[in-house]
Amino acid sequence: MPLPPINPPVINSANPWATTLSDLQTLYDSPFTGAVTTRTSLLDGFDHDPSIHQFAFFDPTTHTPSQPNNQPASPTMQTATLNTLGYSPHPLSYYLTAIRTITTSHHNPTKPFIISITGPPKDILTAYQQITALQALLPTTPLAAELNLSCPNIPSLPPPAYSLPSLLSYLTLLAPSRAHSPVPLGLKIPPYTYADQFTTLVSALKSTAPRCCVDFLTATNTLGSALLLSPTPSSSPGAPALASASGAGTGGLAGSPLHALALGNVRILRGLLDAEEGLRGVEIIGVGGVRDLQGAERMRAVGARVVGVGSALGSEGVGVFERVCGGRVDAKARL
Repeated sequence: MPLPPINPPVINSANPWATTLSDLQTLYDSPFTGAVTTRTSLLDGFDHDPSIHQFAFFDPTTHTPSQPNNQPASPTMQTATLNTLGYSPHPLSYYLTAIRTITTSHHNPTKPFIISITGPPKDILTAYQQITALQALLPTTPLAAELNLSCPNIPSLPPPAYSLPSLLSYLTLLAPSRAHSPVPLGLKIPPYTYADQFTTLVSALKSTAPRCCVDFLTATNTLGSALLLSPTPSSSPGAPALASASGAGTGGLAGSPLHALALGNVRILRGLLDAEEGLRGVEIIGVGGVRDLQGAERMRAVGARVVGVGSALGSEGVGVFERVCGGRVDAKARL
């Protein structure tokens, strides 16, 4: 099943600026978002601790960081982000309720929601079933489920999207439910940097043949093991700019430094999917460093059906979508 119509083909990615009901309402009300993605949630919420779960913007040429958990001092210069965050502090039920609240205030709520979820396989099955139940209550609001298997910031849990056994543990459990649900299912994947990682994913997707149970891929999430140093006095050289659960200050890199890698991932994935008859219908949401119309055009040119925006939303607010759409609500005609 393809993604529902998303026009303009520009959305927010699952990120810290899509955490609250107010965040989602603002994104929904923008005429320049074709759909709204929730921040990734667990069934029971994530134990967020602002003293160790942080983000910062920085200038990729000087590495000058913003203050942790604050907007950048110069959005035109601090176009990169590093985060040591986990998932949303709100449980999935919060987002299901938020979507009902937002849609009931509209006469004809047709803008889709992409509900980003994560957790162990059995929890994901429950979450997907809950999203399917919500879809039955909202016949005019298309829903999709994005399974985030790519977070690099969870201690002792490597991203499952790098492991064939881990991927199969999710897909084999979800396949029967997906076959009887009208809700498209996608995977949010981490950046891949060598060929075997791409083939691992394709092998997992082919495992649910004859019909792949995955309808779309969100490529890519942040790149892990990145470090931003604090501009501290020489008495403490090498101090990390951010705190982290591990204490090392390393986290996920996003924004403009990720753009070229994200473009390469989208192009390679599109080629691999198109080479497999059973996977040609799998669509791609391209995410990574897009902050203007030219970046969106590049994503579309390499095979993304829809373009996601994350760091630029955090630095500039929801108004960034107007620039990404070239100032036109009918951006599909341009992109």
